[in-house]
Amino acid sequence: MTKNDIRIQMKNIQKSFGAVKPLQGVDLTLYKGECLGLLGDNGAGKSTLMKILSGVIIPDQGEFYVDGQKVSIKKPRDAKDLQIETVYQDLALCDTLNVANNIFLGREPVKFAGRLIDKKKLHERTREELEKLGINISSTKLTVQNMSGGQRQAVAIARAMVFQPKVLILDEPTSALGVKEVNMVLGLINKVKKTGVSVILITHRLQDLFEVCDRLMVLHEGKCIDNRSIEQYTLESVIKSIMGNPEGVQVS
Repeated sequence: MTKNDIRIQMKNIQKSFGAVKPLQGVDLTLYKGECLGLLGDNGAGKSTLMKILSGVIIPDQGEFYVDGQKVSIKKPRDAKDLQIETVYQDLALCDTLNVANNIFLGREPVKFAGRLIDKKKLHERTREELEKLGINISSTKLTVQNMSGGQRQAVAIARAMVFQPKVLILDEPTSALGVKEVNMVLGLINKVKKTGVSVILITHRLQDLFEVCDRLMVLHEGKCIDNRSIEQYTLESVIKSIMGNPEGVQVS
């Protein structure tokens, strides 16, 4: 990867909550079309770091660069304007609405000078978006509350992709899913990567990392202690790093 391939840079990110210091000068680099696994034990700082990138938390110190340009991220709208989308663990879907209404919520195509939602176009565009990602859902009129966990996750990812993101942050996308649904979601992540979108994956399912990630970054007590390509890891070495004992690694 070259400097021109860098999508996101976070430099010297620091954050304190009183006496607690979840981030103590963390650097993060994310390349175009890369899936970065962000790991760490509870309290390591990974969620705080991603909330900072998505604009939910403002850091005490640090700089952001997107495609080489210095930017400011002080609220979620700033992140969205920079085409950084986040799919949180709770998905934030509207259970009583159907697939199409969830994916285009607040951005529905309209007719008659904006007075009515164009339902025909809404469902046509939803089907197009699902097909782009190879998501197999029988009907765009299916109510979300009647869908499986994997299907719900796929809808949440499709909704984020409608915004044409440069970066997609996924927080525990395969938690509480069955084997078949996990494989479906992992396949979807690989398809998203192929479109050139950069993905940051937070997961406790370590075996998933080897299916989709190009590189792993491990945080421990608010600092990056390991940062290598996935080929340099085994499941055992991942566990050691998460526990704070990387195997003689030079962090870069």
